[in-house]
Amino acid sequence: MIDRLLLLGATGDLAGRFLLPALARLSADGRMPDGLQVVGGAAQDWDDRTFRSHVASRLREHAGDVPPAVRDALVGRLRYRAVDPGAAGTVAAAARAFGDDGDAADRAAVAVYLALPPALFPAMLGALGDADLPAGSRIAVEKPFGTDLASAVALNGLLTRVTGGVEEAAFRVDHFLGMPTVQALLDLRAPGHPLAPVWDSASIAEVEVLWEETLGLEGRADFYDRTGAVRDVMQNHVLQVLTLVAMEQPARQTEGDLHAAKLELLRSVRALSAAEVPVRTRRARYTAGTLSGTGTAGGRTVPGYTDEDGVDPARGTETYAEVVLELDTPRWAGTRFVLRTGKALGTPRKGVALHFRTAAPAGDPGDAERVAADRWWIELDAPEAGRQPGAQVAAPGERTAYGQVLTDLLSGGSRLSVSGEEAEQAWRIVDPVLQAWAQDAVPMLEYPAGAAGPPPLGESAAARRG
Repeated sequence: MIDRLLLLGATGDLAGRFLLPALARLSADGRMPDGLQVVGGAAQDWDDRTFRSHVASRLREHAGDVPPAVRDALVGRLRYRAVDPGAAGTVAAAARAFGDDGDAADRAAVAVYLALPPALFPAMLGALGDADLPAGSRIAVEKPFGTDLASAVALNGLLTRVTGGVEEAAFRVDHFLGMPTVQALLDLRAPGHPLAPVWDSASIAEVEVLWEETLGLEGRADFYDRTGAVRDVMQNHVLQVLTLVAMEQPARQTEGDLHAAKLELLRSVRALSAAEVPVRTRRARYTAGTLSGTGTAGGRTVPGYTDEDGVDPARGTETYAEVVLELDTPRWAGTRFVLRTGKALGTPRKGVALHFRTAAPAGDPGDAERVAADRWWIELDAPEAGRQPGAQVAAPGERTAYGQVLTDLLSGGSRLSVSGEEAEQAWRIVDPVLQAWAQDAVPMLEYPAGAAGPPPLGESAAARRG
């Protein structure tokens, strides 16, 4: 197991809200290597003491459930290096800050986690390529992986150069894959499960994969306005959930077989033609309204998206996206797959809805909930109730997910990583949509913050059933 972690972007929101708290919880559970060394790297000209004080504050805020002694022990082991991806020497110095000098062959492997804005990935990877990383090192890259198919191909090429073509050394993070409820999707068609005999288009008319939030931008306008709903959630998280729902069950549960089954499913997704995009997709953004939900997060009035601080209306960024797809496989011919995500909506819904052509199968659905005679709902994350305004507090599933991601990364696993071909196939699917939207082939709809979203798209099974 790798016992050296270089966390680049260590002073940012992702590190402070998810990664460092996950390290604290893993340490409390005894799941981290003895003698784990963590070096944080970021742009600030800090020393170790300043960084440790910063991390201690973030852990009190986001890992208050971890015993103070465990938090203090983790903080006491932290070191810090100022890094600039434009100055490769600073990145190399951070990668060598673990106490052993000499050639790469004489140093222990390092796990490098890029908890950075996507725009910095190419420069940082280039700098890491000059850092002479030891054999066995791994590089974790957060999503979104590229901004379109061409940039994803270029980023894969850069990763290949930096890692010497060792695919296992590249870890493309999708933390949704580490959520227990998402992993449980693989069990839906297992022998003995009520769905096993009806897991095909003859029985299922429509599958909805939803990730709908009641939260607004919550201080992330600069990132979100350059990303949008498709790039932020649909191209990665939602499509990965689709693969786990619809792929053929691999004969063996090895990581290689799992990635092969996911890739085969993504290749079967039929990309929309220019004529299909206007009738099979919709985009929207919220106007002024009152966020719903319980606790202090609910009842808060927010301005319209284009009036939010940090938003450039000229970018035409969507806060809501829906895409209807079909799969070219014998099992799913004739079934609609509806992918939908949005922010500032009236109700948080994060899960998979199965709409049966007749009655839903009898029997105990396990983790699924039978919400109607012909419908099952599979919840993927806990509700957002009680979140403070402006705070990005991790839901239980997300907290667990980042712990699983770090464990997978340090142990050499790839179950929670996305292969390079999977990332490119996902962009192949959404690129025609984004290109058509950029040409205004689909109107930008609007919905008040806290409302249900824009009007329904066509005659979906959900719309017909209410």
